[in-house]
Amino acid sequence: MQHFIQTANHFGKNRIPFFFLIDFEQKKPLIYPLDQAISEGVWFDFGKIVNKPALPTTSKTFELATLPINFQQYQSAFELVQKEIQAGNSYLLNLTVPTEINTNYQLDEIYLSSQAKYKSRLKDQFVCFSPECFIRIQQNKIYSYPMKGTINANENNAKEKLINSPKEFTEHNTIVDLIRNDLALVAKYIQVTKYRYIDKVETHRGSIYQTSSEICGELDENWQNNVGTILSTLLPAGSISGAPKLKTVEIIQQAEQQERGYYTGIFGYFDGENLDSAVAIRYIEQQGNKLIFRSGGGITALSQLNEEYNEILEKVYVPISTL
Repeated sequence: MQHFIQTANHFGKNRIPFFFLIDFEQKKPLIYPLDQAISEGVWFDFGKIVNKPALPTTSKTFELATLPINFQQYQSAFELVQKEIQAGNSYLLNLTVPTEINTNYQLDEIYLSSQAKYKSRLKDQFVCFSPECFIRIQQNKIYSYPMKGTINANENNAKEKLINSPKEFTEHNTIVDLIRNDLALVAKYIQVTKYRYIDKVETHRGSIYQTSSEICGELDENWQNNVGTILSTLLPAGSISGAPKLKTVEIIQQAEQQERGYYTGIFGYFDGENLDSAVAIRYIEQQGNKLIFRSGGGITALSQLNEEYNEILEKVYVPISTL
């Protein structure tokens, strides 16, 4: 990670545009000058800036079948987390699980056909179609948009249920407080500029609602000289780890019993002046001949086992409009 920090700081100081990808454990970060990323097997799409070969999208009807983790396996991990919460070692932990999927699309076809705020693909390894910003830096201001709270939009009074849920309210506030404290490590004048607004996300199965907040701070002039240090200081992303962060990450390792790799890491780009980045959620990875979809949800003392299990299944979706 130290090499990544030094390289990013060098690129930032010299205003050299670059792409970066950092895994959750921070063991195998990647950084490439922006114009070299595609030759390294990296595709990305941030709306304003896109890097992919000119390939046609498929006209096949998208099909997806899931083989979820069984309930007893999830229950075992959930109960371990609840035990740690009751002991006071964590008060919010994002528990994630793998779901094997079968689909008639290849990873590259999923990438090309899916719609998302942020997309990335690493050749023969993963595709990610993330709705969640990690940090955005523009005109010396740093923004973060933690996303916590999800519900099926087809439920009766779905928005009201989401906004009025005590569990979702507590979870969201915990993450907003954590991100405020994180940003205070690198910036000043921290403010919550938008609070618990709702986004609608379209999936191959229908729509879901998610709540987010916007938190903003002010960076020093020439922050670009320390862009690698800033990124490192803020990792791992609070919304997909928990609080307190250090101890909660230890509990995650016990509960999940496997490394996350690039899943729930971050990816983004620096254009020479500004930066945009995403949390690597909504993520499908290649494991031999299998495709694995990773999903998770925040666990608090108010969490109910059945609801949390259903949430991780609800998040196994691909944002492709062709049904």
